[in-house]
Amino acid sequence: MEAQRKTLGQLFVPICLETLCLMLAGMVDTLMLSSVNDEAVGAVGTSNTYIGMFIIMFSVISSGMIAVMTQYIGAGRIGVAFQARQLGLLFNLTIGILLSLFLFFFSDSVLELVGVAPLLMDYAKVYLQIVGGCCIFNALIPIFSSYLRAFGHTRWPLAATLCANVLNIVLNAVFLFPLQMGVKGVAIATALSRLINLVIVIAASHFLIHAKQQPERLPALFVLGQIIKIGLPSAMETALYNVAMTLIMRFLNQMDPNGVNVTARSYAMQITNFSYCVAAALAQANAIMTGWRIGAKEYRECDRGTKQAAAIGILISVILESLFALCSGLIMRFFSDNPDMITLVGKLLAIDIALEIGRSANMVFGQALKTSGDALFPTIIAAVFMYLCAVGGTYFFGIRLRWMVIGAYVGMAMDECIRAVFMFIRWQSGKWKQKGLIADA
Repeated sequence: MEAQRKTLGQLFVPICLETLCLMLAGMVDTLMLSSVNDEAVGAVGTSNTYIGMFIIMFSVISSGMIAVMTQYIGAGRIGVAFQARQLGLLFNLTIGILLSLFLFFFSDSVLELVGVAPLLMDYAKVYLQIVGGCCIFNALIPIFSSYLRAFGHTRWPLAATLCANVLNIVLNAVFLFPLQMGVKGVAIATALSRLINLVIVIAASHFLIHAKQQPERLPALFVLGQIIKIGLPSAMETALYNVAMTLIMRFLNQMDPNGVNVTARSYAMQITNFSYCVAAALAQANAIMTGWRIGAKEYRECDRGTKQAAAIGILISVILESLFALCSGLIMRFFSDNPDMITLVGKLLAIDIALEIGRSANMVFGQALKTSGDALFPTIIAAVFMYLCAVGGTYFFGIRLRWMVIGAYVGMAMDECIRAVFMFIRWQSGKWKQKGLIADA
């Protein structure tokens, strides 16, 4: 078997550093843009939210693809793992091209539809047109990065992200200060850095993994069906999440004409991303090990490892979020000198302690369930509580009770915590043990 079976720590550290680098790139953009004005920060944060919604579409196939790849790798059938990558690549390439064209030509229509605050519109349109128009890079990066991680090569996606981030910082400095290009310069820097990231992961996957040479293949429609079996519920969850976040952002934009609540959320997200990246990395690392172990029929180790990853994620979230909340005044001095904004973000960070605890457990158990093949249950639970708590809570607490963005955070925290409880109960039931893909083959 060509894959390098590794421990949770060996997988987690490079993935966490890679995720952290991605988060730092956003923070660097925010810090540099804050030299322009708060409206530029709010506009880019808003645009990135909607770009992120579209980009999640690309992870639909990659999530199904990595479940199929890791289970077949665990069973020692790496030729089928390569076949799964090729099918995922073809799908994301097609969708990426179409979406890039759509965002480039219809960016203003998208922003008008979601009701972006008037003061943010011009900045947001420029950023969405350039970065969204190059989202083909975001479609292909997760395919090759997931392929490398599935075979245990976690350092190369990290190296690609590091190189991209260094380039992004340099180009930001050049475009913002000597050339005075503002938001447009930041957008161009982001697009070019993602192109470099893509080139590196393509080269690494070509030279490091030779699964293509293994002759075993299954009928393409059968493998695609297995990917869709996991990817389709994820697609439904993604679509529901996209609509939910669109509604939440629309509510936030309605709360004030100057985009204060949207901007406060952008600042808070940049800070809490440090905690989020740990949970996301644990979920990804554990999902890879879940696939390997299920493919090898190692159910006891799979159960113990997933619970351990969730416990670690919750502990780290509590520690980091508590520190962020306690030091919010000091941290916010790097972003803004507006005392009202600093106070508001501090309140959001306090609420975010509960939100991140729920999100850590939700992601670890949810990703493990999806990788095992039990992907429908997380989608059903998400469909109920994203709208009941996150969207409904934003409207009720934020608008009706006039808690504004604080109300939105209360609703989103409720959503994550309740879903985390359901994910744990489902995992504890052990039904995921009967959902493996290798038995179907």
